[in-house]
Amino acid sequence: MPKKFTFIGAGSLGFTRGLARDILSFDAFKDAEIHLMDIHEGRLNYSKKAIEKLIKAGNYPATVHATTNRRKALEGADGVLITILQGGVDVWRFDIEIPKKYGVDINVGDTRGPAGVFRFLRTAPIMLDIIRDCEELCPNAIVLNYTNPMSMLCGYLQRLSKINVTGLCHSVQGTAHMLAEWIGVKDNYSYKCAGINHQAFYLDFKSNGKNVYPLIKDKVTNDTNILNAEPVRNEMYLQLGYYPTESSGHNSEYLSWFRKREDLIKKYCHHGTNWNPGEYAYILNEYINSEATWEAKFNEFLENDNINLDRGGEYASNIFNAIFGDGTSFEFNGNQLNNGLITNLPELACVETPVIVSHSGFKYIHIGDLPDNLAILIGLSAQIEKMVVDAVIEGDPWKVFQANLFDPLTSAVLSMQEIKDMTQEMFDKNKDFLSYFKSIKI
Repeated sequence: MPKKFTFIGAGSLGFTRGLARDILSFDAFKDAEIHLMDIHEGRLNYSKKAIEKLIKAGNYPATVHATTNRRKALEGADGVLITILQGGVDVWRFDIEIPKKYGVDINVGDTRGPAGVFRFLRTAPIMLDIIRDCEELCPNAIVLNYTNPMSMLCGYLQRLSKINVTGLCHSVQGTAHMLAEWIGVKDNYSYKCAGINHQAFYLDFKSNGKNVYPLIKDKVTNDTNILNAEPVRNEMYLQLGYYPTESSGHNSEYLSWFRKREDLIKKYCHHGTNWNPGEYAYILNEYINSEATWEAKFNEFLENDNINLDRGGEYASNIFNAIFGDGTSFEFNGNQLNNGLITNLPELACVETPVIVSHSGFKYIHIGDLPDNLAILIGLSAQIEKMVVDAVIEGDPWKVFQANLFDPLTSAVLSMQEIKDMTQEMFDKNKDFLSYFKSIKI
């Protein structure tokens, strides 16, 4: 019997196309039923055309169905992939622009800090609605979330539901591939990586069982091109001793060291664009530009006769295959509640750790203590994120303010009262999305 895969937020065209291609590449899923759901009918139609093209190019006996009805799409699903964005650019731009007015310089703002917090506040209710539908319509489904802020959303959902949900991010395998290329070991490498999403570190990095961190340090120290390619996280590695998973642009806004003064922004954030640059409002400008160009670019894909059917590097299809495909076990880094996995991070924080998945389900790998310096750095972010999840569950605006009060970048540039004023202004701007709060007055 064909397996049913449901994409919620299928108008996220790049993700949907790539993840569907990966799923169809497995023999067990060549006859899959792919169900696409989005509230944007134009993007949904393009997404359906893209999957139809993949099916035709691969000569797969699969089918694709598109709908704006979420419950219809979810009914009986075996696998669910969530790639939603709650609110368009006209909504979330203020996550970046209001903090800037107060002096907090943000470039992406989808994970943590005041921008990530308010993205979570808007997104949490709709994500819980999706999960409640899953509980009713596909209670045995494997639900994989790609929506940010990853840690807060996954921690929230896992605290409120027993549905089998985890979160996936490509930063772990993407950075590992980058480091391997730097030192010339290609595919012959292994690592242990742990922390929280967008703030995890490689606790070891090996090739043929041998520690290759000295080779990485030599490249970062002596190769100017490599040093300048990732200025923020290369500096983090040199000063902390462990390499971080997330790009320089993202990392610069999570920490107190790189964006609190103009001279630091110029030194660390205006160059080195391996994944995303660190300039102010980078992602906002990208989205504004894409509003005018996405349709033309996607039509180019549809008109191109050359189509790549090779499986990509995302984890999702391998997880599905391990559980209800051919059963080949697979190891990945997933996001789940910290129930003793990392012993010096808070309980019930959402951590990103190695997981082995097979027909028997998910086996979470115990890490133990992180190095003390990493535990201090990551522990603060994990505590803040847990506080924001508590705030949403309790409908408590005071806890949102308290979370922003301790954000490293925000607290490096603003007074306590300024942070309170900024947070209140962000509450007021987002009031239409926050009716579940007892009050939006701090």
